[in-house]
Amino acid sequence: MYIHEREGWTSFRWDVDRIGMVVRRLRFLQGRLHGMIEGTKTDAERIYIDTIEEDVINSSRIESEYLNEDHVRSSICRRLGVEYPGKTTPREDGIVEMLLDATQNCQMPLTKERLHWWHSMLLNYDNGGKITIGEYRHGNVAVVSGALGKERVQYVAPAPERVEPEMEALLSWLEESSTDDIIKSAVAHVWFVMVHPFDDGNGRIARAISDMFLARSEYCNTRYYSLSTRIYRERRQYYDILERTGVGGEDLTEWLEWFLSCAERAVEDRFETMGAVLERTEFWRVNSSIVMNERQSRMVNMLLDGFQGDLTSSRWAGINHCSHDTAINDIKYLISKGILAKCPEGGRSTRYVLITRGPHSPGEAET
Repeated sequence: MYIHEREGWTSFRWDVDRIGMVVRRLRFLQGRLHGMIEGTKTDAERIYIDTIEEDVINSSRIESEYLNEDHVRSSICRRLGVEYPGKTTPREDGIVEMLLDATQNCQMPLTKERLHWWHSMLLNYDNGGKITIGEYRHGNVAVVSGALGKERVQYVAPAPERVEPEMEALLSWLEESSTDDIIKSAVAHVWFVMVHPFDDGNGRIARAISDMFLARSEYCNTRYYSLSTRIYRERRQYYDILERTGVGGEDLTEWLEWFLSCAERAVEDRFETMGAVLERTEFWRVNSSIVMNERQSRMVNMLLDGFQGDLTSSRWAGINHCSHDTAINDIKYLISKGILAKCPEGGRSTRYVLITRGPHSPGEAET
């Protein structure tokens, strides 16, 4: 028996004490992260763009759909008014538009019309008329896994005539219930997936709804951690617990505990990357008096971001489309200012490294 076949199946309940502990931990981590990032000032926008990019790309990867990362970032930057040289396509534009609406307008009511618009944005490319776009499904749907010839039905969603009333119940509960928004983000996710109201895109829209209510819980429309990225890393457990929930009863304790703990891990993931962000902020604070040209600033930022491979004068010239002499002059200037240091090892090409502890004379540099 699937969960929706039980009488009164949406009378969900959970262990208040167990879930309350997870909610308190998550809320503490959310506040700590916001305080830390807002304190960096100059890097907050960059972290925000990184987060949206990760969310868009990894929510699609969960469904085995792979987007062009440069197109995604270009679309995000254009919508935020940030200069970025890349190009984009309607596919990436639509997905970015949906996710930004979910978080930037998190305080607006979630309505049937808004969900239908999200679906149109998500699937705004030609599908050959195979699926209905921008409205609830008209046919039956089943979640199937396994190789061809060895398929296994994991879940069968409610009949199409039930979709409208089931969604009305969900949307009413989201706007009228006094339940904590953090808990709503998890309940709405599984409730939406169990109704499976669209022909396609249900998982990505469910994750957008969760992002919306997590943003609402923080009273902030700027996201600094990516839940979808963490779910992508744990996608096997994600699908396993969704399957168990789909054949379970109204007690959602196991699902809520897993989902909200996953959100905790998503916040902790961002803390792990904050070391590099704080290093960048401190670097530019200490070296704020040093004048650099566009090439030099670009290369320093690339080094701060974790430049892959060795930095040589040839690579400098290639990346900046300048002559070798210009590259050498740029490098010599940064060495004189204590920004770069020459590696002592010999070899065919001289290598250079960034000094990250403030300006020193080259002989005293620590890298």
